[in-house]
Formats: sequence, C-alpha cells, structure tokens
Amino acid sequence: MNTVRRKPSTSRTKKVDETKLKKADVSQCVFDGNGLLPVIAQDFESGEVLMLGYMNEAALALTFETGYAHYYSRSKKTLYKFGDEVGNTQKLVTAHLDADKDTLLIKVAQKGLANPEKAEFSRFEAQMKGTYNQVGGVMLGRLQRIIANNKDNPEEDSYTSFLLTKGVDKIAKKVVEEAGELVIAAKNDSKVEIVDEASDFLYHMMVLLASRGVKLSEVSAELCKRNR
Repeated sequence: MNTVRRKPSTSRTKKVDETKLKKADVSQCVFDGNGLLPVIAQDFESGEVLMLGYMNEAALALTFETGYAHYYSRSKKTLYKFGDEVGNTQKLVTAHLDADKDTLLIKVAQKGLANPEKAEFSRFEAQMKGTYNQVGGVMLGRLQRIIANNKDNPEEDSYTSFLLTKGVDKIAKKVVEEAGELVIAAKNDSKVEIVDEASDFLYHMMVLLASRGVKLSEVSAELCKRNR
C-alpha cells in the first residue's frame, strides 16, 4: 500500500507575547448621555458588516455573560437578545473597543439572517455608491457561505453541488488544474487573464476546503500566527 509522507512544515510560527497586545475591558466603555454605546456587529467568518445597534450597561453585561449579543431598543426602550424570537442569534466571538472608547465592534457567528424581515444577511444591503462587485475581500467569506449552502442543500443544476457530490478527488484535480492555469497566466503577464484564472483557482480551493469542513477563519488564524 502506497503512503504519502507529509513534508515537514517550513513555516515559522512566531511566539506571541500576549502581554504586549492591546487589551480592553468593559469597564473602559464610554456611554453617551443616554447611557448607550453604539455597537457595530460584523460577521466573523465573512467580515461583512451586519448591523449597527446600541447597548446599555445591562445589555453589554449580558452580551459578555451569555456569549450572545444583546441590544437596547431605543424605540421600544427594552433590552433584548438579538434574534431570540426567530433563532437568528449572534454568538459573540471577539470584541474590539474604539480608540475613543465610545464605540464597540463585535465579531459574531451570525445564525441565519441579520435582517430576516427583508430576507437579507446584512442590514447594509442597500448600496449608495459604487458597483455591485466592489465588495473587497469579504467576497471570499460570502463565497464560503454560498458553497456551504450548496453543500447543505444540493441543487441539481449547480456546479458547486456537482463538485461536492463527486468528492475530494474530483475537486482536488480541478484545484491542481486551475493552479497550473494561474501560473501560465502569470507568466503571460496579462492582468485580466491573471484575475480570471485566480478567480477560478480561489473558487475551487474554497470548494475543496468546504468538502473537508475547513473554514476561512481557521486558515486566517493560522496566517495570523505566522504574521505575528
């Protein structure tokens, strides 16, 4: 039986001195005159901005105690756990305090939609400037979500569903094929061709990761360790 021996990793993971990293705690938060703190919620996996909400001290405390986002409704003047009624909860992953300490950014694992009333993942879907495809790096996270949906809900006419059904061997073959075409495009020095082939390669790589249950956040965490 033939076996494949894994090459030893050549990457150098730097040891991080946690004591030198910037840290903040809830006691540093500066609430406005109404006792509220603006909170931006961002999807941890994709990086997409989900919503802007407000927390009072009680909502902030509950968010950290329970691990799920709680907000204060300025119109209803009540505290609530986001998405509790329909199950579209936001599980807290990380939290970052603004330099002025008067705004909080939370990165959450969004279950379902942040705007279920309009069947939209984010509450910032209405675009005021730019073209629809000016999305930046969050497209990779969005693509991960699309692929995951195809994995959980296969569609007969979907190429993604077809690849996932065929399995890792078929997907891996396509990744190698697209990688080769990307290299050729790079050697041809055509930016348009490079962008086209890089898109094909990244898509198939994402399908391969999904087939093995690997998320972008896991790859990003490893890259972050190497960059420290």
